[in-house]
Amino acid sequence: MADKSRPLTCKIGPSILNADLSNLEKACIQMMDSGADYLHLDVMDGHFVPNLTFGHPLVKCLRPKVPRAFFDLHMMVAEPEKWVTDMADAGADQYTFHIEATDNPLALARKIREAGMKAGIGLKPGTPVEEVLPVVEAVDMVLVMTVEPGFGGQAFMADMMAKVEFLRRSFPHLDIEVDGGVGPATIDACAKAGANMIVSGSAVVKANDPRAVISQLRNSVVKEL
Repeated sequence: MADKSRPLTCKIGPSILNADLSNLEKACIQMMDSGADYLHLDVMDGHFVPNLTFGHPLVKCLRPKVPRAFFDLHMMVAEPEKWVTDMADAGADQYTFHIEATDNPLALARKIREAGMKAGIGLKPGTPVEEVLPVVEAVDMVLVMTVEPGFGGQAFMADMMAKVEFLRRSFPHLDIEVDGGVGPATIDACAKAGANMIVSGSAVVKANDPRAVISQLRNSVVKEL
């Protein structure tokens, strides 16, 4: 549920899946030192999406290494209800599930909140934005995927900005996140549409100067807030 007493702020969250997976501690610390507002952790189970990444044991290992980081868990998993308690115990701050993966998103959002985390809900490119409307007031953030989840190397889907625009018009105080192909070349479209939470993978993590890229992304969003 959006906090209408607080002004909307820009938040930049590098996706650590694009980092050196053999040294995630170093990558996480570098991203935070470069000005990241949060870290976006992609959890894939090989069922909801075809790829496998990591689960709560890795999150639990990272938590004490980067205690100041806000962990946004993007749960690209079937049966997201199963992992709420484990991720909360591991130190996750926000649990973002996909509306396509659950039959009862309102109950799941409530379970996430009761576990002490913020609740986010995501939708795939092919899912109409209207499907999340009954749940918006029960979550803290809506994630609009700008690529198909689980597949790398895809181009940014500019037509997804219509979903962002609709959500921003309908819910002015809502945190709206975009994820997939977002970087310096596409940030202006995201910012103009109304996204304020920006997930960026290789554009930030693999940059020679991550701080400069994060600053560029932030400046684009702040101009539109």
